[in-house]
Amino acid sequence: MPRINSPAELEELRKGILSKRDPDKPCIAICAGISCLALGNDRVISAFEEEIKKQSLEAKVDIRATGCHGFCEKGPNVVIYPEEICYIEVTPEDVPEIVSQTVIGKKVIDRLIYADPNTGEKAAHQSEIPFYKNQTRHLISNNTKIDPKSIDDYLALGGYSALSKALFEMTTEQVLEEIKKANLRGRGGGGFPAGLKWETARNAPGEEKYVIVNAHEGEPGAFMDRALFTGNPHNVLEGLIIGAYAIGSHQGFIYTRHDTPQLRDNIDIALTQAEEYGLLGENILGSGFNFNVEVHLDIGIFVSGESSALMRSIEGKTPEPRPKYIRTSVSGIWGKPSNLNNVETWANVPQIINKGSEWYTSIGTERSKGTKLISLSGNICNTGVVEVPMGTSLREIVYDIGGGIPNGKKLKAIHFGGPMGGSIPESLLDTPLDFDELAKLGAPMGAGGMLVMDEDTNMVDVARFFLNFLTDESCGKCVPCREGIRQMLKILTNISEGKGKEGDIELLEELSEVMGEASLCALGKTASDPVLSTLRYFRDEYEAHIKEKKCPA
Repeated sequence: MPRINSPAELEELRKGILSKRDPDKPCIAICAGISCLALGNDRVISAFEEEIKKQSLEAKVDIRATGCHGFCEKGPNVVIYPEEICYIEVTPEDVPEIVSQTVIGKKVIDRLIYADPNTGEKAAHQSEIPFYKNQTRHLISNNTKIDPKSIDDYLALGGYSALSKALFEMTTEQVLEEIKKANLRGRGGGGFPAGLKWETARNAPGEEKYVIVNAHEGEPGAFMDRALFTGNPHNVLEGLIIGAYAIGSHQGFIYTRHDTPQLRDNIDIALTQAEEYGLLGENILGSGFNFNVEVHLDIGIFVSGESSALMRSIEGKTPEPRPKYIRTSVSGIWGKPSNLNNVETWANVPQIINKGSEWYTSIGTERSKGTKLISLSGNICNTGVVEVPMGTSLREIVYDIGGGIPNGKKLKAIHFGGPMGGSIPESLLDTPLDFDELAKLGAPMGAGGMLVMDEDTNMVDVARFFLNFLTDESCGKCVPCREGIRQMLKILTNISEGKGKEGDIELLEELSEVMGEASLCALGKTASDPVLSTLRYFRDEYEAHIKEKKCPA
């Protein structure tokens, strides 16, 4: 790979890549996301390769194994470009027909396109399928067009132009101000303004500063970061480099799970390619700015995704949280200022730099700007990764995008925020997707895991499930969290088994208050939130379990 030493050379390389690509040349884009992989997409990819070779079409047709397309419920997904014909639930046996009828014959195969389960209405193009049509896909749209192992695919779509603009057309102060004006709020769960966090780390004493991508994503029901990062690693990396430039950092870390080999492989390849092109490492793009990145893996526990525990893990120590009066932006890894943002937050940075804060703030609500990635799962027709503007109602997500509740069942509740989140009832379905509005209802957005539950769901069991998870995942360092979760789980188990007694509900509320006040980190402070939210909206179910020894569901 040629090393790029200036913005002019970057644009020259981009033009060279595009000149070798015919926009009218057929391209078969096959989803290689983790869900489609589990559904056998590797056999589908092999079948396409064999069929193209069999028909001697190697020079006339491209095959691209892409990142997650988002529509996990209907995988493996295949999109035929340039027509953008979308086929769902493709099997190896379908491949010869797709090649002969669609790639060569330009005909749509009716049985492979999407059909609405309620109306029977069919859609052949991705933009016509309700799951995609009702989204606003700024972050994840390129997943269907990029081989995540090819930096040239990213460059062809304008990749690293934001980095070039930041390094050569903006000062570090201007980059920081643009992020602040955009009011980009952290997508990892807290919703804290990223620009203010960057500024704190930038202004903290000391020359050595660190920036980190939190790609841990350990909460049950959350898989959007993995889909985004695995499918388009250079987008996240570009955002990280820009952030490092603004903060004054020359060393970055990517922290991810040990059990995501596909993500790890794609990150490693992206880092190598970026360095070979001169987009990472010494003297990036000839700007004089130096920045390096290391990848660190967790040891398999949920709490290692907590900010201070994560930083201890990078140091080679046990991933236990620190007291919150020590701010990691001032004293993080090895006591140095350290800025941590999650995958989705970093991925927003290049589009803000390229399109401007004014464009970004035109999307969303007054206090929650931009789009949000949602992992949509549970009792819903269309599961997958969804991207919508902040402010979109939960009703739109469930019915317009998710296709509603299967088997004629009624919606009962929606749970946000994983094991430290909360459940809200169907009556609040018109609530907008907004950090502050959801937090008021006791169901903070968290990273974006949205679990849909139907009328048969036992809400006491929902709370018990999350507490059971946290019993194993608490680091055990502080007594309120360690013992509080165990005691709450014991009470919930008794209630669900018909052994509950008068006073149990009040005891759960009392334990929740103590844990919220006395626990060391957010895990312990919010571990009781699933219990409190179900007590708030579904208290009658608890009372029925205790008084009548039966479950209304």
